[in-house]
Amino acid sequence: MEQKSSKKNSESEKEYSVIIKNLSVTYRTEPALWNIDLNFPKGQMIAIVGPNGAGKSTLIKAVMGLVPITAGKVSIFGKPYSKNRDKVAYVPQRGSVDWDFPTDALDVVEMGLYGKLGWFRRPNSKTRNLARECLDKVGLSNYADRQIGQLSGGQQQRVFLARALAQDAQIYLMDEPLNGVDVITEKTILSILENLKKEGKTIVMVHHELQTVDKYFDWVVMVNRNLIANGPIKEMFTKINLDRTYQEKQRMSIQ
Repeated sequence: MEQKSSKKNSESEKEYSVIIKNLSVTYRTEPALWNIDLNFPKGQMIAIVGPNGAGKSTLIKAVMGLVPITAGKVSIFGKPYSKNRDKVAYVPQRGSVDWDFPTDALDVVEMGLYGKLGWFRRPNSKTRNLARECLDKVGLSNYADRQIGQLSGGQQQRVFLARALAQDAQIYLMDEPLNGVDVITEKTILSILENLKKEGKTIVMVHHELQTVDKYFDWVVMVNRNLIANGPIKEMFTKINLDRTYQEKQRMSIQ
């Protein structure tokens, strides 16, 4: 039995970049996520959808260990996040960033390389050039010396995408990167993500615009504290699952 279980786990690790088992997160006494079981398949564009307060951002943060887990387990390519953190890049919500911090766009992108450099090694001309290349990929090569707080919302979002690109990760966790951006920025971001997908990278995005889910994504995770649905868009992004996800109150099966 143990050999069969080990073989099954090995096969899952080959197919999925992230495996989440029995995950629960509680803020004080209020459950944010409850008993979540799901996997993120490799090389897919994955949308996480649900109403406000459903635990979408919490799910991404739990994968990265940014919030304490009440119960359950998360593995990245078969290992804890702490063992594979260099394989994960994170693009936070714009609202969670201090845009008044005195730093320019190039410095922000270069911060994405610190994990590979180590915190005690100084950036050099090679890292600066790589950071400039990543800014160029998002169309902001002319804004390298601009203070981050002086950029538009769409430009700020592209800078953080450039920082994620600098990490050269296998998994990109993105918290509402298309929220409130202009059309040009949205097209730029989606084009870059599509190229990453073609390279076999996994993109996981918290997304609010339901009318574009089946257009932009291959896979959907629907949550409202509990997991409602998880799977290919054509199978899971249905009216029944949308109704279940967006009903006013989701009963919590806490027993």
